Amino acid sequence: MMGWAILIGMIGAALVLLRLLGVTGAMLKLAGAALLIAACGYSLQGRPGLAGAPRRAAVVEQQFPLSEARHVFFGEFSGNEHWMRMSEAVGRHGNSADVAGLLRSAIQQHPNDPMLWIGLGNALVDHARVMTPPAELAFARAGQLAPNHPAPPFFRGLALARSGDPAAAVGIWRKILAKAPADASWRPLVEDGVATLTPAAERQRRTP
Repeated sequence: MMGWAILIGMIGAALVLLRLLGVTGAMLKLAGAALLIAACGYSLQGRPGLAGAPRRAAVVEQQFPLSEARHVFFGEFSGNEHWMRMSEAVGRHGNSADVAGLLRSAIQQHPNDPMLWIGLGNALVDHARVMTPPAELAFARAGQLAPNHPAPPFFRGLALARSGDPAAAVGIWRKILAKAPADASWRPLVEDGVATLTPAAERQRRTP
């Protein structure tokens, strides 16, 4: 309801502004008709009750695409890669709940695959636009299945960054690097993540 109230208020404010600018008569009626047509289009396609997604999450996703990061850690031809590709195809249509459902089905068939659990955690974060207890449990299960693998903590850190907590992500990633072999193929990705998010993490720490 708040979205509709804002929309109506904006239309009214626009008409008042046009009147103050000297627009009268037929031109004012034409402008009003155009605004009403736009409002009708919004009523058909808009979603005024939908909460806005944090801009920071979108920026982090652009800098660290999930599929590319997954391939760095697991390769492009892992056993259940086809499930991840299917979930990404569904996700491209904006069906985040369907992505989570698809990955739950995959996990029922392959309950010991940490990549699928990581994928589920990412899907749950995508759906809620923030880290949630179910997502935390999914990342934790991935960590239990692969306790010495860097992927579960990396993606948990990435999910926290996407949720607006870059400082937590940087802290997790620095711990990964402290134990990482110098020649690990995935090390540059984690280093880039630390370098990219450290300024935001420092700003976060300075914010009261």
